Amino acid sequence: MSEDTSFDLSGQVALVTGATSGIGQRMAGALARAGAKVIVAGRNAGRLQETVDAISASGGVASPVRVDLDFKHIIDDFYRSAADPYGAPTILVNAAGINLREPWVEVTLESWDKTLNLNLGVPFFLARACVPGMIEKGYGRIINIASLQSYRAFANSMPYGASKGGIVQLTRAMAEGWSKDGITANAIAPGFFPTELTAAVFNNPELSAHHARMTAIGRNGALDDLDGITVFLAAKASAFITGQTIPIDGGYTAK
Repeated sequence: MSEDTSFDLSGQVALVTGATSGIGQRMAGALARAGAKVIVAGRNAGRLQETVDAISASGGVASPVRVDLDFKHIIDDFYRSAADPYGAPTILVNAAGINLREPWVEVTLESWDKTLNLNLGVPFFLARACVPGMIEKGYGRIINIASLQSYRAFANSMPYGASKGGIVQLTRAMAEGWSKDGITANAIAPGFFPTELTAAVFNNPELSAHHARMTAIGRNGALDDLDGITVFLAAKASAFITGQTIPIDGGYTAK
């Protein structure tokens, strides 16, 4: 009987943005443990190295690339830097994101553009840069990060909600455009996980408990809840799934 390689990422190269903390960092580790060589990308050089060191300590292979994705015009140069250590990425995780949590009267043109650029523009332009290499290698997996706010509104988050609603449709459009070439595009929509973006929630015991009660399971997310879906969407096992957004929210959106 032949060995089942449905979830084996050996030979694949993954590029993960937002890999210095939270969801992106956890997903980078999961991909490395499944056998992928991982390019971890983010702003902070020290924290990038911490991510690389943690992956190496667990037996994985990773390399850091420092980048400020606020500037879309550098994406092609960034892609070339990311492809240098291990070759063209075959897996892209667009985990970099921002939520400024401004009341609607305080939203400026600058803060609107910053949020839409990082949360929606960068995932498109970076994926577009990766697609030719994926086509050449005959394998491509794009994983975007949606949100509970892709489906429902929360206070003080109009730009963020707009960007995350857009990610759902962008993921569909990516699937329509590229799946015929062997590239699947899917998104995960996390519920409440303890990250820097959700510090305001988890630093408030009452608010954290409220969101736990809103789930069907009865708790907020733990970062290791992301491991299985990350490897699944990056692996051969999900080859016939594309254009989908999968909530990882303990049933928050089911209630």
